[in-house]
Amino acid sequence: MASAFISVLKPNNLMALAEENFSPNFTVKNPIVISTWSHGIAANEGAWVILDNAGKSIDAVEAGVKVTEIDITNRSVGIGGRPDRDGHVTLDACIMDENSRCGAVGCIEGILHPISVARAVMDRTQHVMLVGEGARSFAIREGFETAKTPLKEVKKDWKEWKKEHKDEFKKPTINNENHDTIGMLAMDEFGNISGSCTTSGWAYKLHGRIGDSPIIGAGLFVDNEVGGACATGLGEAIIRIAGSHTVVELMRQGHHPQAACKMAVERIIAKHDDVTGLQCGFLAMNTKGQVGAYSVYNGFNYALRTKDRNAI
Repeated sequence: MASAFISVLKPNNLMALAEENFSPNFTVKNPIVISTWSHGIAANEGAWVILDNAGKSIDAVEAGVKVTEIDITNRSVGIGGRPDRDGHVTLDACIMDENSRCGAVGCIEGILHPISVARAVMDRTQHVMLVGEGARSFAIREGFETAKTPLKEVKKDWKEWKKEHKDEFKKPTINNENHDTIGMLAMDEFGNISGSCTTSGWAYKLHGRIGDSPIIGAGLFVDNEVGGACATGLGEAIIRIAGSHTVVELMRQGHHPQAACKMAVERIIAKHDDVTGLQCGFLAMNTKGQVGAYSVYNGFNYALRTKDRNAI
């Protein structure tokens, strides 16, 4: 197995919570919402508006990540995202509720809220995933708002990148360009868990590339009998082990969310001869409200919101 610096995530002022979570008697009074990265703080607030008013977790996880999708300063999610190598900003998203209903879109362009289109696929069709022009046509037909991408400043950066790289395919930089996702998990006051995931993907990827984020079982998985998990980082590696499903199944076997995330990361490392530049992380929550997270390299963090906690 390749050597790598593997680190238990230590997200600032959540250390006490992380330690407390290892108690077998630990429970959090519902509701609770967690999401990846520091931009999860604002996303959690969007979800909390619903959760704190006796709303459903599925509505909360949609509303929460929509906050990030319209953040024009975010270069890895939504309309502010970086394009592929051909200049197209292609977006991926998926959503899953407590009844294992799910919906996803992949490689969709020019739509303001791909997560809402993913939910419409779940609610209004017999399908799970729509991609490309078919996904865009469905979104427009269903009345979803469009958006012009890439943003002017993003397009300028892309043009500079093209001058320097031409035919070279660039590998992402750890903890920089591979901050490619916001994943969110929420448990409502009824004890039901739902999850969502949305991204603009790997910056300057090959046109048509889809990572783990819209794939149920890779970027996101929820089983209301066990818990839920979401992933971030290099999607190709996460897909290869059905990452989020793996984490949930490990929790089903009785592992704490932290241990389950760690075991999934170790599985990724074991599958690669060289993990240089390969950053992946998982975030999970079980039905007790216990949470955990783990990544290949330091740098991954997550945000948590409960009635008495709001931190990263």
